[in-house]
Amino acid sequence: MRTTINQKVNVTAVYFQNKQLRTFPKRIELNNGTTYTFREGLECLVKKGEEIIRIFDMTDGAASYRLRCGADQNDWTLVAISQE
Repeated sequence: MRTTINQKVNVTAVYFQNKQLRTFPKRIELNNGTTYTFREGLECLVKKGEEIIRIFDMTDGAASYRLRCGADQNDWTLVAISQE
């Protein structure tokens, strides 16, 4: 079951993947104080005009989370949560 959220979140921890030092969100915090910590994930780059948007599909082992990161790397949105 997928629940659409579309809420701004704060990324409170990141981790690096591969030797290319690509950053991935490790933990996010919602406005109500709820936090989610991820174990692993995948990144997809989407080009919209001249802007590149990063889409992350992350998991904590119990659910999957889709996050969107804007071009400035500071604008994070939790798009949806899916139960596994």
